[in-house]
Amino acid sequence: MVEFADDYTITLHDNREFKARLVGTDPSTDMAVLKIEANDLPAVELGNSDAVKVGEWVLAVGNPFDLTSTVTAGIISAKSRDINIIRRGAPIESFIQTDAAVNPGNSGGALVDANGRLIGINSAIATPTGTFAGYSFAIPVNLVKRIADDLIKYGKYKRAYLGVDIATMDSNLANELNIPYTQGVWIKALDPQGSAARSGVQPNDIIVKLNGKNVTTVPELQELVGRSKAGDDVALTVVRNGKEKNIGVKLKSRGED
Repeated sequence: MVEFADDYTITLHDNREFKARLVGTDPSTDMAVLKIEANDLPAVELGNSDAVKVGEWVLAVGNPFDLTSTVTAGIISAKSRDINIIRRGAPIESFIQTDAAVNPGNSGGALVDANGRLIGINSAIATPTGTFAGYSFAIPVNLVKRIADDLIKYGKYKRAYLGVDIATMDSNLANELNIPYTQGVWIKALDPQGSAARSGVQPNDIIVKLNGKNVTTVPELQELVGRSKAGDDVALTVVRNGKEKNIGVKLKSRGED
């Protein structure tokens, strides 16, 4: 954790130590960027977290229990998991869930695919004991890249704001609303000053795609919007009165006029 520290030291795999500077943090995703002054450092190849599939083998790297450079293996158990662990602000939780062993000390470590490409940053575990109980969670690298770019450039995350009060569709909600759709994101209400309302999105619309990508849950929508930038034009596909409708939305940041 960086929020309670005044000084930062980074130790490399060859035991070299560097004083680090905190570039920026984003509490909504539990991310931070630190900078060191060094030359000729190797860099991990970035993968594509959208392309990884459930059942795919992954490796988790970290320093659990002060054990340096520990590697564990597992498979991807699920994608776009929301475990309600980030308590501050308006969190974006769309974790990659794995069964690779992750323990205290793994946070901030790499989750890589079988080819060594970075697909996530280990962030959390679900456990009744405080140690690994079979479930670990990583921030997907496609979201990491977007937020890290802002932290490096601005020192903070400039989050795009859709301005919707939403819920994941399921059979119970579909029965309550008397509609035949059990997948998608239902819009309960809108901020009249938000990007969606200004673009013609209406209450009771069901979002099923963003820029052509299927949207079935709230975490999926939050991640896709979170990876966009204020000022971007995105295409929402919504179901309204039983028919699909495409709506162009120009995203703005919260509080932007």
